Amino acid sequence: MNKFVAAVALSLIAATGAQAQVTEEMIANDATITDQVVTNGMGRHLQRYSPLETLNKDNVKNLVPAWAFSLGGEKQRGQETQPLVYDGIMYITGSYSRLYAIDVETGKELWQYDARLPEGILPCCDVINRGAALAGDKVIFGTLDARIVALDAKTGDVVWRDKIADYKAGYSYTAAPLVVGDLVVTGNSGGEFGIVGAVQARDVNTGDLVWERPMIEGHMGMLNGEESTMTGTLNATWPGDMWKTGGGATWLGGSYDARTDTLIFGAGNPAPWNSWLRDAGQKNDGTGDNLYAASRVGIDPATGEIKWHFQTTPREGWDYDGVNEVVAYNDRDGNQRLATADRNGFFYVLDAADGGYVGSVPFVKDISWASGIDENGRPIFNEENRPGNPADAADGKKGEVIFASPSFLGGKNWMPMAFSQKTGNFYVPSNEWGMDIWNEPVTYKKGAAYLGSGFTIKPNYEDHIGSLKAVDPDTLEVKWEVKNDAPLWGGVMTTGGGLVFYGTPEGEFIALDDETGEKLWSFQTGSGIVGQPITWEQNGEQYVSVVSGWGGAVPLWGGEVAKKVNYLNQGGLVWTFRLPKEMASAN
Repeated sequence: MNKFVAAVALSLIAATGAQAQVTEEMIANDATITDQVVTNGMGRHLQRYSPLETLNKDNVKNLVPAWAFSLGGEKQRGQETQPLVYDGIMYITGSYSRLYAIDVETGKELWQYDARLPEGILPCCDVINRGAALAGDKVIFGTLDARIVALDAKTGDVVWRDKIADYKAGYSYTAAPLVVGDLVVTGNSGGEFGIVGAVQARDVNTGDLVWERPMIEGHMGMLNGEESTMTGTLNATWPGDMWKTGGGATWLGGSYDARTDTLIFGAGNPAPWNSWLRDAGQKNDGTGDNLYAASRVGIDPATGEIKWHFQTTPREGWDYDGVNEVVAYNDRDGNQRLATADRNGFFYVLDAADGGYVGSVPFVKDISWASGIDENGRPIFNEENRPGNPADAADGKKGEVIFASPSFLGGKNWMPMAFSQKTGNFYVPSNEWGMDIWNEPVTYKKGAAYLGSGFTIKPNYEDHIGSLKAVDPDTLEVKWEVKNDAPLWGGVMTTGGGLVFYGTPEGEFIALDDETGEKLWSFQTGSGIVGQPITWEQNGEQYVSVVSGWGGAVPLWGGEVAKKVNYLNQGGLVWTFRLPKEMASAN
């Protein structure tokens, strides 16, 4: 840390007193405490809804910039973070595993922490970071070399750090940690390298590992330093030794449903992508489902034991990760529900008690790999739309090429949706694209890509790829759609004032009417927005922040989509807006 900045931070402590503690009660009630944002998702249920009504449909046109902060340097890659705000300080993470503390009144930097990343890190999809966690007097975040670091929230000094996994084997970490009680809970990244997805829980004060739960059947869990139970049943759904490098990365992090005391994490694609290697028979009888990859998994936070699972794409063969966030909510009849919009193009509603299937609806058009979802929540496969087996090819090197929709980047990728307690609808950032995809032979090698597939992404429509959709989870209908030329890749937020906020790769930060999708306000930020907006109340005024900085997986993997985005400039700015008191009632 810069010595001058550290001295300034220490002088602030002397002037203002000790750091106020972020308590479990504050974290648990973050969704209703309007002068703070101390959790990723604006609440551990990940609804991304604020009850604030000061800023509304009538006066949002009066929203003005308050300050902007530059992440600086030559490291301005994709900025996918969500800011946190507490005790006069905003905390944001940046590309290349950086963390900043900013004076929330003025936008001035208080301190900056740069992780010392080793040579040879293997991030799949840009050098991004999606946010931090606050607990007690600490701010905690993960790094690209698969470590977790706890810093003093006032000074930026390291309190503890620990290793999540071996970066040389392809592991990394990009998600925001989740704090529940005395535990800080993390997943891992690296699904393209034959790693094994897992969820880990540590003592939030010391960093000591309390439990670990692998996502792939056959691997043993750990509790309090000893082996606990096996995940699943060995070789029930995996052939031979494939489970040993089975993928299932938990790279997006998780949510916590306090109603049932359950952690909910998604597990990514099985490895390798070539599904013929993981189920040579392709029988669709459950033996080749490759559990618990491409699944949502409910976990007991005390022990790490699996309570339930729901697999969205069994026999997965298109890189339709199952990591998409699971949002806990009550439907209009008061039923406790969970919702998730999967990479495979379907929006699912589950029973919060046991993860049981309630219903689903396609939220993108032109889904080709399945004709629908059956009464048990299992896809009805279009078998002819599975990439061909290389063993059937004359040269054994390339299976039949098929066109699949959505593309492997998904109907929805990492970018979080939002739920409005006001309308009862979800607001889902989605993309309409497909891909040519084929399978190839592949063998596992530590630290090397483990795909067994090739692909080229293509737009499905001339006039748009991105599409923000309002989905009614009770009627399972898409209520409205707002199209965007480039792919959407950032988060969404809703408010009690009837607003839906999101950003575009073209740099626009936009507020929509939550009932109609009408654009009510926008601001050009100067770089593509792939971050996650927040709002809070300060000095009697409502503030809104978003990080602007183009990057992420799209420019790296975009195929024919690249021409839609190759003109966009990188950046790295935190934009903070406010509604002046005198303008709050002005129409």
